[in-house]
Amino acid sequence: MLISDIPVMSAHHHPERVAIQFQDRAMTFRELRDRAHRLAQALTGIAAPGDRIAILAENCPEYIECYYAVPSAGMALTFLNYRLSARELTYILANAEPSVLVTEPRYLATVDEIRPAVPSIKHVVVIGGSGGDMGYEDLLMRGSPEEPANRPGEDEVAWLLYTSGTTGLPKGAMLSHRNVVAAVLNSATRLEAGVAEVCLFPWPLYHVAGFIVPLYHMYGFTLVLMRSYDPGEYLASIERYRVTSASGAPTMLNMLLQDPRIGDYDLSSLRGIGYGAAPMPAEVLRRATDRWPGVGFNTVFGMTELSGNVMYFSRAAHEAALRGNTGLLRSVGQQLPLARVRVVDDNMNDVPVGEPGELVVKGEQVTLGYWRNDEATREAFRGGWFHSGDIATWDENGFLYIVDRKKDMIVTGGENVYSREVEEVLYAHPAILEAAVIGLPDEMWGEQVVAVVQARSDSGVSQDELIAFCRERLASYKKPRHVVFTEELPKNASGKILKRELRDRLRSKPFQATI
Repeated sequence: MLISDIPVMSAHHHPERVAIQFQDRAMTFRELRDRAHRLAQALTGIAAPGDRIAILAENCPEYIECYYAVPSAGMALTFLNYRLSARELTYILANAEPSVLVTEPRYLATVDEIRPAVPSIKHVVVIGGSGGDMGYEDLLMRGSPEEPANRPGEDEVAWLLYTSGTTGLPKGAMLSHRNVVAAVLNSATRLEAGVAEVCLFPWPLYHVAGFIVPLYHMYGFTLVLMRSYDPGEYLASIERYRVTSASGAPTMLNMLLQDPRIGDYDLSSLRGIGYGAAPMPAEVLRRATDRWPGVGFNTVFGMTELSGNVMYFSRAAHEAALRGNTGLLRSVGQQLPLARVRVVDDNMNDVPVGEPGELVVKGEQVTLGYWRNDEATREAFRGGWFHSGDIATWDENGFLYIVDRKKDMIVTGGENVYSREVEEVLYAHPAILEAAVIGLPDEMWGEQVVAVVQARSDSGVSQDELIAFCRERLASYKKPRHVVFTEELPKNASGKILKRELRDRLRSKPFQATI
């Protein structure tokens, strides 16, 4: 089965049902199928099977058309985070070497800056405006609404999503048709939903959370697509479109609960809220259930390399936790049935209940590997299982708890920030001798990025200067929120900086100028 088969089947069963509601635009499943076919056919005239087709855009229906059409043409859709700097985007594009870049008018200046360094880009296609080499609709109309005659193989790369690793440099996770469809089917086994849901989607489509789109479409659900997350628009969309199921990161839900407009909207249609990307603070969940007593909550756990989720924390488990077992809220749930999850020691032996070990996964949804990075692929698949880099424990009832991160990853507002990447930028500043970047708890964002630095004694460098230095070189959400100065960073006998000690110090003395 191919990713592109999903809108075809949904158009067969529900041709006139709305597939995508975006602002004032409504697209039926029949229209989605036909437009995806047109785009796939048109792409074969400007690119070859196996090519990468990159997309740099905010959420829009055309992005979802690319979800289906690019893999249908035997090409790999390469997702680009529009929040990245030109420098960061250039690295990814130079690695992926796409032949076509689909974008929007607002990003054309960035594309013009990048393009000389990425000669593989032969065509820039612009959604909803002029500029580039051709308009999106002009390209679309070159194709016919029939399904392409040549079907790609299920194990060909369909989506290419870049995720940073321990080196701080992005790695392209190769997700095949089989991978994504397996992730969709695995989540479908535990989907708590009605017959004809109207689902609000606030996540950026460049994120692996986008696998929810084909999941919803497989069921024939209507997807209400937000261009980007905004609390007021989120509430207004639920009321306007009679949304029955919504989702978001805990930070998004926390913003909703703090928004003074929350009582101004009719949210009576809402029956369920799913959340992910970060743990949900128990107090936020309590406030949410008090606000929406008839709404059920669930959460999931997955990652880019898994094409979606492998753990599920049900509505019933949430209700049990809120009745008294609040410690359960730290869990990411129990295993979904179509993948195998283990917690192992360094010798790949399963650890006892309650003991920490590394989370490893096997299943058809696990990535093929990393694009043009055989070394990282071999490292990730030691012993034949995918190594997540997360440290976890089981409890006696099969609930999984993530307790640490081997990769020192920070999750802020649902976005991953890798400490090494920020540290490399700080080390480029002439005033910095040593730097360590850690994540500390934040009520709004889940975690916040904090840098602890040892500066040259005569530099006179300030916190504001270092934050501005990082902002120029990184996406804004990756920059430190605070910079703490120290005379010496704590290290172990081998010279490794002890980040755990830094976290402990700063939790007891939050954000002092020096420690």
